[in-house]
Amino acid sequence: MNKLVKRNLVRGLPSKLFENDQTCVACQKGKQHKASCKSKTENSISLPLHLLHMDWFGPTFVKSLKKKMYCIVVTDDYSRFTWVFFLATKDETTAILKSFITSIENLVDHKVKVIRRDNGTEFKNREMNQFCEMKGILRQFSVARTPQQNGVAKRRNKTLIEAARTMLADSKLPTTFWAEAVSTACYVQNIMLVVKPHNKTPYDLFLGRTPTLSFIRPFGCPVTIFNTIDHLGKFNGKVDEGFFVRYSLISKAFRVFSSRTRIVEENLHI
Repeated sequence: MNKLVKRNLVRGLPSKLFENDQTCVACQKGKQHKASCKSKTENSISLPLHLLHMDWFGPTFVKSLKKKMYCIVVTDDYSRFTWVFFLATKDETTAILKSFITSIENLVDHKVKVIRRDNGTEFKNREMNQFCEMKGILRQFSVARTPQQNGVAKRRNKTLIEAARTMLADSKLPTTFWAEAVSTACYVQNIMLVVKPHNKTPYDLFLGRTPTLSFIRPFGCPVTIFNTIDHLGKFNGKVDEGFFVRYSLISKAFRVFSSRTRIVEENLHI
Protein backbone atom coordinates (compact mmCIF):
# COMPACT_ATOMS: atom_id res chain seq x y z
CA MET A 1 0.00 0.00 0.00
CA ASN A 2 2.78 2.41 0.89
CA LYS A 3 4.50 1.77 -2.45
CA LEU A 4 1.26 2.50 -4.30
CA VAL A 5 0.88 5.84 -2.49
CA LYS A 6 4.56 6.86 -2.63
CA ARG A 7 4.93 6.16 -6.35
CA ASN A 8 1.48 7.49 -7.20
CA LEU A 9 0.61 4.26 -9.00
CA VAL A 10 -3.15 4.40 -8.34
CA ARG A 11 -5.84 6.99 -7.65
CA GLY A 12 -8.18 7.21 -4.65
CA LEU A 13 -5.81 6.22 -1.83
CA PRO A 14 -5.27 8.79 0.96
CA SER A 15 -1.78 10.28 1.11
CA LYS A 16 -0.66 8.78 4.41
CA LEU A 17 1.63 6.11 5.83
CA PHE A 18 -0.10 2.76 6.24
CA GLU A 19 1.08 0.83 9.29
CA ASN A 20 0.35 -2.80 10.12
CA ASP A 21 0.95 -3.13 13.86
CA GLN A 22 -1.11 -6.26 14.37
CA THR A 23 -1.43 -9.66 12.77
CA CYS A 24 -4.34 -10.16 10.40
CA VAL A 25 -6.25 -13.25 11.60
CA ALA A 26 -7.76 -13.83 8.17
CA CYS A 27 -4.29 -13.77 6.61
CA GLN A 28 -3.08 -16.33 9.15
CA LYS A 29 -5.99 -18.62 8.34
CA GLY A 30 -5.46 -18.35 4.62
CA LYS A 31 -1.68 -18.22 4.30
CA GLN A 32 -0.09 -20.06 7.25
CA HIS A 33 2.58 -22.59 6.29
CA LYS A 34 4.33 -25.41 8.07
CA ALA A 35 7.44 -24.50 10.02
CA SER A 36 10.59 -25.36 8.12
CA CYS A 37 12.99 -27.98 9.45
CA LYS A 38 16.48 -26.73 8.63
CA SER A 39 19.13 -29.34 7.95
CA LYS A 40 22.23 -29.47 10.15
CA THR A 41 25.45 -28.04 8.77
CA GLU A 42 27.44 -30.51 10.89
CA ASN A 43 26.49 -33.95 12.13
CA SER A 44 26.58 -34.08 15.94
CA ILE A 45 26.59 -37.90 15.93
CA SER A 46 30.10 -39.35 16.02
CA LEU A 47 29.52 -43.06 16.70
CA PRO A 48 27.58 -45.88 15.02
CA LEU A 49 24.23 -46.87 16.60
CA HIS A 50 24.02 -43.65 18.62
CA LEU A 51 20.94 -42.67 16.59
CA LEU A 52 18.81 -44.96 14.43
CA HIS A 53 16.20 -43.62 12.01
CA MET A 54 13.26 -45.97 11.42
CA ASP A 55 10.40 -45.96 8.96
CA TRP A 56 8.35 -48.43 6.96
CA PHE A 57 6.43 -48.59 3.70
CA GLY A 58 3.48 -50.69 2.62
CA PRO A 59 1.18 -52.39 2.15
CA THR A 60 2.37 -53.14 -1.36
CA PHE A 61 -0.18 -53.98 -4.02
CA VAL A 62 1.62 -57.26 -4.75
CA LYS A 63 2.88 -59.71 -2.13
CA SER A 64 6.51 -60.78 -2.30
CA LEU A 65 7.63 -64.34 -2.97
CA LYS A 66 7.40 -64.99 0.78
CA LYS A 67 3.98 -63.28 1.06
CA LYS A 68 5.34 -60.07 2.62
CA MET A 69 3.55 -56.73 2.18
CA TYR A 70 5.49 -54.31 4.41
CA CYS A 71 9.11 -53.24 4.78
CA ILE A 72 10.87 -51.67 7.78
CA VAL A 73 13.85 -49.48 6.89
CA VAL A 74 16.44 -48.75 9.61
CA THR A 75 19.28 -46.27 8.95
CA ASP A 76 22.25 -45.52 11.20
CA ASP A 77 22.68 -41.75 11.43
CA TYR A 78 26.49 -41.71 11.63
CA SER A 79 27.38 -44.17 8.86
CA ARG A 80 24.09 -44.16 6.89
CA PHE A 81 24.33 -47.98 6.94
CA THR A 82 20.83 -49.32 6.28
CA TRP A 83 18.93 -52.51 7.06
CA VAL A 84 15.61 -53.68 5.62
CA PHE A 85 13.14 -56.17 7.10
CA PHE A 86 10.06 -57.56 5.37
CA LEU A 87 6.77 -58.24 7.17
CA ALA A 88 3.47 -59.89 6.36
CA THR A 89 1.64 -57.69 8.89
CA LYS A 90 2.53 -54.68 11.04
CA ASP A 91 2.11 -56.84 14.15
CA GLU A 92 5.55 -58.32 13.47
CA THR A 93 7.27 -54.94 13.94
CA THR A 94 8.09 -55.19 17.64
CA ALA A 95 9.55 -58.70 17.50
CA ILE A 96 11.72 -57.81 14.50
CA LEU A 97 13.07 -54.60 16.05
CA LYS A 98 13.83 -56.25 19.41
CA SER A 99 15.73 -59.05 17.69
CA PHE A 100 17.58 -56.59 15.44
CA ILE A 101 18.70 -54.25 18.24
CA THR A 102 19.91 -57.15 20.38
CA SER A 103 21.88 -58.78 17.55
CA ILE A 104 23.39 -55.58 16.14
CA GLU A 105 24.65 -54.50 19.58
CA ASN A 106 26.38 -57.86 19.87
CA LEU A 107 27.95 -57.43 16.43
CA VAL A 108 29.62 -54.08 17.11
CA ASP A 109 30.98 -52.61 20.32
CA HIS A 110 28.31 -49.90 20.57
CA LYS A 111 24.84 -49.53 22.06
CA VAL A 112 21.71 -48.04 20.54
CA LYS A 113 21.10 -44.72 22.30
CA VAL A 114 18.25 -43.04 20.40
CA ILE A 115 15.54 -44.23 18.01
CA ARG A 116 13.82 -41.68 15.80
CA ARG A 117 10.61 -42.67 14.02
CA ASP A 118 7.14 -41.48 13.15
CA ASN A 119 4.08 -41.61 15.39
CA GLY A 120 2.72 -44.84 13.94
CA THR A 121 1.07 -47.23 16.38
CA GLU A 122 3.28 -50.07 15.17
CA PHE A 123 6.21 -48.32 16.91
CA LYS A 124 4.28 -47.42 20.08
CA ASN A 125 3.07 -50.34 22.16
CA ARG A 126 3.56 -51.71 25.64
CA GLU A 127 6.09 -54.39 24.68
CA MET A 128 8.29 -51.97 22.72
CA ASN A 129 8.01 -49.36 25.48
CA GLN A 130 9.21 -51.84 28.09
CA PHE A 131 12.07 -53.02 25.88
CA CYS A 132 13.35 -49.47 25.29
CA GLU A 133 13.05 -48.60 28.98
CA MET A 134 14.98 -51.71 29.95
CA LYS A 135 17.74 -50.92 27.42
CA GLY A 136 17.79 -47.21 28.27
CA ILE A 137 16.94 -46.24 24.68
CA LEU A 138 15.51 -42.76 24.16
CA ARG A 139 12.67 -42.60 21.63
CA GLN A 140 11.97 -39.55 19.49
CA PHE A 141 8.72 -39.32 17.52
CA SER A 142 8.01 -36.98 14.63
CA VAL A 143 4.89 -34.82 14.77
CA ALA A 144 1.89 -36.05 12.78
CA ARG A 145 1.96 -34.98 9.12
CA THR A 146 5.51 -33.66 9.49
CA PRO A 147 7.61 -36.24 7.60
CA GLN A 148 10.58 -33.85 7.33
CA GLN A 149 11.29 -34.44 11.04
CA ASN A 150 12.16 -38.01 10.07
CA GLY A 151 13.82 -36.94 6.84
CA VAL A 152 16.75 -39.38 6.86
CA ALA A 153 14.42 -42.39 6.94
CA LYS A 154 12.02 -40.89 4.39
CA ARG A 155 14.82 -40.16 1.92
CA ARG A 156 16.25 -43.65 2.32
CA ASN A 157 12.81 -45.13 1.67
CA LYS A 158 12.57 -43.11 -1.52
CA THR A 159 16.00 -44.10 -2.85
CA LEU A 160 15.41 -47.78 -2.09
CA ILE A 161 12.00 -47.86 -3.76
CA GLU A 162 13.24 -45.98 -6.83
CA ALA A 163 16.28 -48.25 -7.17
CA ALA A 164 14.15 -51.38 -6.75
CA ARG A 165 11.62 -50.15 -9.31
CA THR A 166 14.43 -49.45 -11.78
CA MET A 167 16.00 -52.89 -11.29
CA LEU A 168 12.68 -54.65 -11.77
CA ALA A 169 12.07 -52.72 -14.98
CA ASP A 170 15.56 -53.46 -16.30
CA SER A 171 15.48 -57.17 -15.42
CA LYS A 172 11.88 -57.63 -16.61
CA LEU A 173 11.18 -59.76 -13.53
CA PRO A 174 7.60 -59.64 -12.15
CA THR A 175 6.66 -57.37 -9.25
CA THR A 176 6.56 -60.36 -6.88
CA PHE A 177 10.35 -59.96 -6.72
CA TRP A 178 10.02 -56.48 -5.14
CA ALA A 179 11.45 -57.59 -1.77
CA GLU A 180 14.49 -59.13 -3.46
CA ALA A 181 15.00 -55.90 -5.43
CA VAL A 182 14.77 -53.74 -2.29
CA SER A 183 17.20 -56.00 -0.43
CA THR A 184 19.69 -55.89 -3.30
CA ALA A 185 19.39 -52.11 -3.59
CA CYS A 186 20.05 -51.76 0.14
CA TYR A 187 23.08 -54.05 -0.02
CA VAL A 188 24.61 -52.21 -2.98
CA GLN A 189 24.01 -48.76 -1.49
CA ASN A 190 25.69 -49.82 1.75
CA ILE A 191 28.90 -50.73 -0.06
CA MET A 192 28.94 -48.12 -2.84
CA LEU A 193 27.45 -44.83 -1.63
CA VAL A 194 29.90 -42.18 -0.42
CA VAL A 195 28.92 -40.52 2.87
CA LYS A 196 29.89 -36.89 3.38
CA PRO A 197 31.88 -35.45 5.09
CA HIS A 198 33.71 -38.71 5.83
CA ASN A 199 34.12 -39.63 2.12
CA LYS A 200 33.73 -43.29 3.00
CA THR A 201 31.11 -45.92 2.31
CA PRO A 202 28.48 -46.83 4.93
CA TYR A 203 30.04 -50.31 5.09
CA ASP A 204 33.47 -48.88 5.93
CA LEU A 205 32.10 -46.41 8.49
CA PHE A 206 29.99 -49.00 10.29
CA LEU A 207 32.17 -52.11 10.13
CA GLY A 208 35.61 -50.54 9.71
CA ARG A 209 36.46 -52.55 6.59
CA THR A 210 36.79 -51.65 2.93
CA PRO A 211 34.07 -53.43 0.91
CA THR A 212 34.88 -55.74 -2.01
CA LEU A 213 32.98 -55.36 -5.27
CA SER A 214 34.37 -58.31 -7.23
CA PHE A 215 31.27 -60.43 -6.63
CA ILE A 216 28.68 -57.80 -7.64
CA ARG A 217 26.12 -59.08 -10.16
CA PRO A 218 23.35 -57.26 -12.07
CA PHE A 219 19.96 -57.85 -10.47
CA GLY A 220 17.93 -60.41 -12.40
CA CYS A 221 20.80 -61.52 -14.63
CA PRO A 222 20.57 -65.12 -15.98
CA VAL A 223 22.79 -67.60 -14.13
CA THR A 224 23.54 -71.30 -14.20
CA ILE A 225 23.11 -72.79 -10.73
CA PHE A 226 25.27 -75.75 -9.75
CA ASN A 227 22.94 -78.39 -8.31
CA THR A 228 24.20 -79.13 -4.80
CA ILE A 229 20.87 -80.44 -3.51
CA ASP A 230 19.97 -83.51 -5.58
CA HIS A 231 21.95 -86.74 -5.87
CA LEU A 232 22.93 -86.83 -9.54
CA GLY A 233 24.16 -89.64 -11.71
CA LYS A 234 27.39 -89.38 -13.64
CA PHE A 235 25.61 -88.30 -16.83
CA ASN A 236 22.88 -86.12 -15.35
CA GLY A 237 23.04 -82.39 -15.94
CA LYS A 238 24.78 -80.60 -13.08
CA VAL A 239 23.25 -77.15 -13.41
CA ASP A 240 19.84 -75.47 -13.44
CA GLU A 241 19.00 -72.22 -15.14
CA GLY A 242 17.80 -69.31 -13.07
CA PHE A 243 18.21 -65.65 -12.10
CA PHE A 244 20.29 -63.79 -9.55
CA VAL A 245 17.93 -61.97 -7.16
CA ARG A 246 19.91 -60.88 -4.08
CA TYR A 247 22.97 -61.37 -1.86
CA SER A 248 22.98 -63.63 1.17
CA LEU A 249 23.17 -61.75 4.47
CA ILE A 250 24.24 -64.75 6.54
CA SER A 251 26.84 -66.47 4.35
CA LYS A 252 29.21 -65.83 1.48
CA ALA A 253 26.77 -66.81 -1.25
CA PHE A 254 24.21 -65.56 -3.73
CA ARG A 255 20.46 -65.98 -3.55
CA VAL A 256 19.18 -67.22 -6.88
CA PHE A 257 15.77 -68.16 -8.26
CA SER A 258 15.75 -71.58 -9.92
CA SER A 259 13.55 -71.82 -13.00
CA ARG A 260 13.22 -75.58 -12.42
CA THR A 261 12.25 -75.67 -8.73
CA ARG A 262 10.60 -72.19 -8.70
CA ILE A 263 12.20 -71.37 -5.36
CA VAL A 264 14.93 -69.00 -4.13
CA GLU A 265 18.02 -70.79 -2.82
CA GLU A 266 21.48 -69.83 -1.60
CA ASN A 267 24.37 -70.95 -3.75
CA LEU A 268 27.96 -69.84 -4.23
CA HIS A 269 28.47 -71.79 -7.44
CA ILE A 270 26.89 -69.74 -10.20
